[in-house]
Amino acid sequence: MENKEVRFAQILEQIKRKAREQGNHLADGEIEEAFAEIELDESRIKMVRDYLESQKIKIGGDAAEAEEMLSEEDRNYLQMYLDELETLPEYTEGEKQAFIIQAMSGETSAFSKLTEVYLKEVVQIAKLYSGQGVLAEDLIGEGNVALATAVRMLGSQEKPEECEGMIIKFIMDAMEELVKENNDSSEVADKALARVNDIFLKAEKLSKEYMRKVTVEELVEEEHLSRKAVLDAIRISGFKIDCIEIPDEMKGIE
Repeated sequence: MENKEVRFAQILEQIKRKAREQGNHLADGEIEEAFAEIELDESRIKMVRDYLESQKIKIGGDAAEAEEMLSEEDRNYLQMYLDELETLPEYTEGEKQAFIIQAMSGETSAFSKLTEVYLKEVVQIAKLYSGQGVLAEDLIGEGNVALATAVRMLGSQEKPEECEGMIIKFIMDAMEELVKENNDSSEVADKALARVNDIFLKAEKLSKEYMRKVTVEELVEEEHLSRKAVLDAIRISGFKIDCIEIPDEMKGIE
């Protein structure tokens, strides 16, 4: 039971990360595919969908343009920043690969060149984390620090083709951490969803033993849960935890 709950939380983080990498978008069926190993029922899939949409992730249809999620302030700042980057030299793909190889061998002259190569990429990644309580200016600043760190750590990679993925991961991780530090609502929502799933699993197990729906009181007694936690889980799930009998006090408000 505990391992299944831990796995749920891990998959939730993975699917969020995948959505960010896809421009805050998930195709139809990607949620179901991600959670296939722990067999979420329709009500819990709906709960996950609602949560992801609250995190500005579009599900189904065409991928949302990252610019659509920008405030006017962020849009203006990013455009001004991109205009400034236009003064930097343009490098070919061959030159970029040469800089990577040089950076891997510790040549300090390649660090600044490689940083220039990826500065525009920092802007594109910042768009993915916009609208989540952190200014684009701060996202750019954090991303640039991560970029400068990453290019100096390429010597840890075995192959040049692994380096770009490492650099992008460093930038995304830094921005993600900044969002979490500045706006804990996402973390709170993650924990709330994990608690609901935990209570569902316990209710499902007990329901199978009793071969019927279980009551709130039975869950409280048998699984050592607080009554409030169970009632909150029922409410957060949209009254869709089918293996729990809805108590009289909550009937009529579904």
